[in-house]
Amino acid sequence: MQFARVNDVVLHYQMIGDPNTKPLIVFANALGTDFRIWRDVIIRLVGDFSVLTYDKRGHGLSETGPTPYTMDNHVEDLAALLELVGARQVFVCGVSIGGMIAQGLASSRPDLVRAVVLCDTAAKIGDDASWNQRIEAVNAGGIEAIADSVLEKWFTPAFRKPDNPEFAGYRTMLTRQSAEGYAATCAALRDADLTDAAKTLTVPSICIVGDEDGSTPPSLVADFAKTIPNTHFEVIKGAGHLPSIEQPERLTDIVRAFAGMVRAGGRPN
Repeated sequence: MQFARVNDVVLHYQMIGDPNTKPLIVFANALGTDFRIWRDVIIRLVGDFSVLTYDKRGHGLSETGPTPYTMDNHVEDLAALLELVGARQVFVCGVSIGGMIAQGLASSRPDLVRAVVLCDTAAKIGDDASWNQRIEAVNAGGIEAIADSVLEKWFTPAFRKPDNPEFAGYRTMLTRQSAEGYAATCAALRDADLTDAAKTLTVPSICIVGDEDGSTPPSLVADFAKTIPNTHFEVIKGAGHLPSIEQPERLTDIVRAFAGMVRAGGRPN
């Protein structure tokens, strides 16, 4: 395991391969998850790419640190981690809040970012009332209190079968996150609006969404994609909010094709 102190927290991360010899892809996670959600994508990319995954503050094995958080905290953490490992001009693939972190990094630190893959995300997710309600529920009853409603939005009905051991495992991942870190990140999402930043993104980008995403529905992501100059939009069938879990092969194919196009000097039409 690899740990590093950046800013005011210790982050858990994993570097696979050498970013000096192979292009680096960074994976940023969704609220209530850790970097294991990318496993089935990473194993298909290792060999052709170097990979950096990490648990954002308040998640996985990373420290919670001072709360509440802002989106800038999360963006600055990733920037500091990239500087620590000596990486520049990387591909950043983020899902949900991870996609917002990718947007924020590309906007504030274009020297670090070559291209972004924005999965199941938007410039603004949810509203004050919904996030405040969730924060109150978690503070009162822990993540268990909201787990079922979250999982219903994350996964397709086919995946949410009681006899599916993977569904049980990801439910455990969600409920074992730090309640304090989860609530603090809800506050960061509540207060973040990256609409202006999205309109000025200059790096190559692609927006991807599962066709059964209940958290950031395809219509929301499609509208978001229209605000980004020269981006591309893809829908993955048979996936909810986390296509890296339900459709890793299809997501990997899209990421690989996009990265190949960028490396060849192209941009989405």
